[in-house]
Amino acid sequence: MIKAAIVGYGNIGRYVMQALREATDFKLVGVIRRNAENNPPELSGVEVVDHVTKLAEKPDVAILAPSSRLVPEVAVEYLKLGIHTVDSFDIHTEIWNLRQKLEPIAKENGATAIISAGWDPGSDSVVRALLEACAPKGLTYTNFGPGMSMGHTVAVKAVSGVKKALSMTIPVGTGIHRRMVYVELEQGASFPQVENAIKTDPYFVHDETHVIQVPSVDALLDMGHGVSLTRKGVSGTTQNQLFSFDMKINNPALTGQILVSAARAACRHASGCYTMIELPMIELLPGEQEDLIRRLV
Repeated sequence: MIKAAIVGYGNIGRYVMQALREATDFKLVGVIRRNAENNPPELSGVEVVDHVTKLAEKPDVAILAPSSRLVPEVAVEYLKLGIHTVDSFDIHTEIWNLRQKLEPIAKENGATAIISAGWDPGSDSVVRALLEACAPKGLTYTNFGPGMSMGHTVAVKAVSGVKKALSMTIPVGTGIHRRMVYVELEQGASFPQVENAIKTDPYFVHDETHVIQVPSVDALLDMGHGVSLTRKGVSGTTQNQLFSFDMKINNPALTGQILVSAARAACRHASGCYTMIELPMIELLPGEQEDLIRRLV
């Protein structure tokens, strides 16, 4: 049994726990929260502490579920304890830098870090890599949504003056997206200041972004999301090869499931830091190698 701990217990952490409880090869040894008191009912019977060293059993792997901006420092802390880590870090432009930062720390401590193991980046990254292998020359377009972006929503919630937030991703086409951001403000907060802070945030600065003040964000919440991947390219010298991949999903549920699958791979893979396109897919799956090959190949 793989002993796993969940670090952080927001939307992602809750769905990670559901996925762990459905997995026959994992044991949940605890949840780490900044406030280990006043826990929700579903954590009844689960050891909840404010630091991993306080757990009765040391986990083999820590599934990191804080906001992306906290992942680098949290991952370093756990890797230095010799605990494997997986995360869903989703700031695309910073993934290589994070990999370079964690690689030597993971190797030095005999641990494995799998980063950006959500659905995009993550499982969609694997699909993009496969499509490029099918048609090495060509163009791939990734169109998200329409749906709620977890990373962008968390980024908005961190803006001073924002009480609650929802960031919706609207596909315009050919990989271009519009961000519709709905904010419920703290009393006395300045909407123009909040709007400017959001539009200049790295999460939003490269997209068309509209910020809208609303009386209640809860009335708008919907965890649904989706993606449409299209590649048109050339196989060998044959033109006009067209591939597509589509899905409609519950955002945090899929992220939680992929994190658990990646946690399995982290316990099987050599020490170091990896993204999902660097992993053999069979390492993500429970079961014996022979059975998996017979069934899936």
